[in-house]
Amino acid sequence: MSRASDRAYDEIKRQIMAGVLAPGAQLKEEELAEICGVSRTPVRDAMHRLEAEMFIQRSDSQRSFVSNWSTDDVEELFTLRTMLEGHAAAQAAERVTPEMLAALNGNVRAIDAAIERTLPDVDTFLAKNAQFHALIIQAAASDRLAHMINRLVLQPIVHRTALRYDADQLRRSLAEHIEIVAALEARDADWARAVMTSHIRRAFHVYRNEHGA
Repeated sequence: MSRASDRAYDEIKRQIMAGVLAPGAQLKEEELAEICGVSRTPVRDAMHRLEAEMFIQRSDSQRSFVSNWSTDDVEELFTLRTMLEGHAAAQAAERVTPEMLAALNGNVRAIDAAIERTLPDVDTFLAKNAQFHALIIQAAASDRLAHMINRLVLQPIVHRTALRYDADQLRRSLAEHIEIVAALEARDADWARAVMTSHIRRAFHVYRNEHGA
């Protein structure tokens, strides 16, 4: 991919994640080209990438829109993610290395520092939260499982959900991360699976409470 295509991809994705391009909004190549400061060809390439990652949906008439998921769609995705990430956590409990545990503990400390500020640093929380889940998947040591999970983790939904977290919910999320790491350190696959399952289900209910109506 060209630098122009990468630039267009990064900017369109950033605006979707931030909600500037809202769910259901129609996307027109010429308008996006102007926003991104590139020609239409890189925008077209970027949109194909974003469609493959499920940030964008294409209608039967070949018009493109920011993905707009119903609550039922999102619940199904969370259910599938719960099953797969629960399995990943269980696998990680059996396969995690000391180096990976050190990385996870460092991640937990970084999240703690971000959310204990007078004004919680939600951007850092989001980045470190994504890193935490990626580390668990890496520790599970299964390329097939990683590919399946990455197809299900819709970052716009994760982003919008986390933005609704208050200070108590941020701390609850951190506490669950800490417990998952403890389960991995104990090499307890059932414990790791159970905590990861409840962690993701709680996130779904935060999303549903905000968007379900």
